Amino acid sequence: MLAIVAAGVVVAGAAGVGIVLLTGDDGGGGPARRASSPETTTTTTAPSTTTTAPPFVGFVDPASVGQPYGTTVPGVLTFRGNPTRTYYGQGPIPAAPRAVWQYPGASMCSLSEDGGEVTNWCGTGWTGQPAVFERDGRTWVVFGAYDRAVHFVDAATGQDIIPPFPTGDIIKGSVTIDPDGYPLVYTGSRDGFYRVIAFDRPQPTELWRLSGDEVQPTKWNDDWDGSALVLNDFLFEGGENSQFHVAKLNRATGPDGLVTVAPQLVFNAPGWDDELIAAVGDEVSIENSVAVIGDTVYFANSGGLVQGWDISGLRTGAGPPTRVFRFWVGEDVDASVVVDAEGMLYVGAEWEKHRPRAAEVGQILKLNPAAPNPVVWAIKDQGADTAGVWGTPGLYQDLVIVPTNGGRVLGIDRATGAVRWEKQLPGPVWQSPVIVDGIWIQGDCGGVLHAYDVRNTLVDPPELWSVTLGGCIESTPTVWKGRIYVATRAGSFFAIGDA
Repeated sequence: MLAIVAAGVVVAGAAGVGIVLLTGDDGGGGPARRASSPETTTTTTAPSTTTTAPPFVGFVDPASVGQPYGTTVPGVLTFRGNPTRTYYGQGPIPAAPRAVWQYPGASMCSLSEDGGEVTNWCGTGWTGQPAVFERDGRTWVVFGAYDRAVHFVDAATGQDIIPPFPTGDIIKGSVTIDPDGYPLVYTGSRDGFYRVIAFDRPQPTELWRLSGDEVQPTKWNDDWDGSALVLNDFLFEGGENSQFHVAKLNRATGPDGLVTVAPQLVFNAPGWDDELIAAVGDEVSIENSVAVIGDTVYFANSGGLVQGWDISGLRTGAGPPTRVFRFWVGEDVDASVVVDAEGMLYVGAEWEKHRPRAAEVGQILKLNPAAPNPVVWAIKDQGADTAGVWGTPGLYQDLVIVPTNGGRVLGIDRATGAVRWEKQLPGPVWQSPVIVDGIWIQGDCGGVLHAYDVRNTLVDPPELWSVTLGGCIESTPTVWKGRIYVATRAGSFFAIGDA
């Protein structure tokens, strides 16, 4: 059942209002409106002048929404490509796609325990997006998998560049490649550690690890699913211990020419508060990937608490982060918060416990953190055949594309929240939409990868092609220069290109 909750409805539970930088056109949402001035008459003509806007001061320029993660390392370096989780890669999209190579020779599988049950996990899953980037005249593909390893693969050949790095348990989340050119990959694992791994030597080498038990108190468990952000030598990461962590990396190059780090954990804060625990109990964790715009970091947790923290003091030395935004949606938010250039947040929530708050608020929301009532619009997805939203929303011009657990994928007007079109795919659809050159790439749990034309955002997008890979496609693909890189739960990783 789908229903739109109109803007302006009073929503209980909102607190703390964040200050968000507002900017103009974000590539589709339209320029910010300004009040018109009254007409005046004058006989004086001022001389024409040319002014240059001062450079942006802050962690993430709102003008970078939809753009790559900096200019130093070409590629898709983190989950959904950049700090606002709005960059999907570089085209062209294949026109006559086929599997160019399949990696490795055998399925990537291992045993792992979840909730007291040990099962065999294969391939890659939610979120599992590979990093694809250029380094020393070669395109690298780096990803973590369910075989308990981080893989470093040549995009041209599908062969290992250096051997895989083993971890103590499966890797569910997406890796992050250092955006400043240091040969470092940042990744978590179900084995309880978040790692910094160097890949500028014959064997990938762990330089540092952060334990899920490093800080206290904690909730839930010690897994690490989120894809970290590295900004101004700080690493930002949420853990399933329900703590938000900030580490100063102190990256450098040693006398031998190899990369070094000397991280210090400079800040951590609980991802919960007493009000949330009273409402949902202790089962709270941070599984999504933090997003940053301006000097504010956003994340959510499995209790449904969406937060914004002012991190400007880390940059200026003025002091530790402070919370500036709080909004409770009522149920688990595993999808990462997406931020547009106007500072609006797009949030997808699950629908499993059927709490009254979630029934009231809805499962797909656009929030304005600068407003006393943050809800711009909201959509309910509360049918018997769904569990809400797991995949991270995708932005394209005036459209937001949101997959649901039940297989519905919605094309929503970003301004009004009106559902323009809907597609039904074999669920659960946990893969996040990827849109490059007006082509939307979406996988389903029937093992099919689809391409749709969304260049006309007002119409139901026609399908351009589909490729059957076999095995549920939970992981988010990466598009880079004519190829699409993605794995399935059947155990294999694919490079898909033109025949």
